Amino acid sequence: MSADPHGPGHASHGHAMHNHAAHDHAGRDHAGSDHAGHDHTGRDHTHSHHHHGTAPAPARALAIAFGITAAFAIVEAIGGYVAGSLALLSDAGHMITDAAALAAAMFAQRLARRPPSARASYGYARAEVLAAFINALVMLLIVGGIVFEAVERLANPTPVAGGLVLGIALVGLAVNLVAAWVLARAQSSLNLRAALLHVMGDLLGSVAAIVAGGVILVTGFMPIDPMLSIAIALLILRSTWRLLRETSSVLMEGVPAHLDYTEIGQELSRLPGVSSVHDLHVWHMGSEDVALSAHVAIAEGGDWPLILAAAQRMLRQRFNIGHVTLQPDWAAAAPAGRKVIPVKALD
Repeated sequence: MSADPHGPGHASHGHAMHNHAAHDHAGRDHAGSDHAGHDHTGRDHTHSHHHHGTAPAPARALAIAFGITAAFAIVEAIGGYVAGSLALLSDAGHMITDAAALAAAMFAQRLARRPPSARASYGYARAEVLAAFINALVMLLIVGGIVFEAVERLANPTPVAGGLVLGIALVGLAVNLVAAWVLARAQSSLNLRAALLHVMGDLLGSVAAIVAGGVILVTGFMPIDPMLSIAIALLILRSTWRLLRETSSVLMEGVPAHLDYTEIGQELSRLPGVSSVHDLHVWHMGSEDVALSAHVAIAEGGDWPLILAAAQRMLRQRFNIGHVTLQPDWAAAAPAGRKVIPVKALD
């Protein structure tokens, strides 16, 4: 048996090309299994990869959110400088960074729609995941900057114009509510979630500025401004860390969090005619689409077409995996000398 070609790079499956007859994975003719071993037909897909025609809802949502955020960031930065409010200045800086993040998300969303090519056989679906990962890193930097500046303000309090802070923050809250509503209604993806995380951070910042302005107007207690800034930064940190962990898993070819690797392998090995499974790989193609490849040990080569059809149907219906590449093996065990993960059905 030849070396295993089924690493994550193998199953990229150019969506516009379906000629798999040239792929003889084991160096033998498996009675038509070279074509049948790939589940890519239009009728078998459980998710769509074509985005022709009008721009999809995510693109419009990102464009609207970008325009709103960028415009108000300028207003808030000027108001924060005049009022001397850290809550407003930090929120304005956050919104300016968010506008850049939304622009990056728009670019990534457009790039992800490009079809596969000879230089990018996967296509560009992971551009959105990469943008979400970068946005999460930027959010960590923002959180660190806000906390640092807030600590400085606590040590050296400065006067804040509470009335101006309150007025601008109220407008900012309305702006952020509109942007969050637009993004929340769009089709979800890691990229959209990252963009929404930035906007929610802005929204919480506006709430903090409103409270700070009100407290300062009523009590004159200036430290409330940096104290609330720290509280909001810590709230943002939790969501940012979760997003960073999810995007890192996708970029590292990790098994999708909603799937159980062992369960998938055992279900495959329980199929009639299958003795075991090895070299099983499950990973994200993009932010949503899942791919799978595996070697399937069978006793009779003639049974492969039926086994393959049953495996594709089971993976699609039970685990919602539409990108499937399976290779039949006649040896019951994985080849010696290679590090693979063997899976057998439970007795």
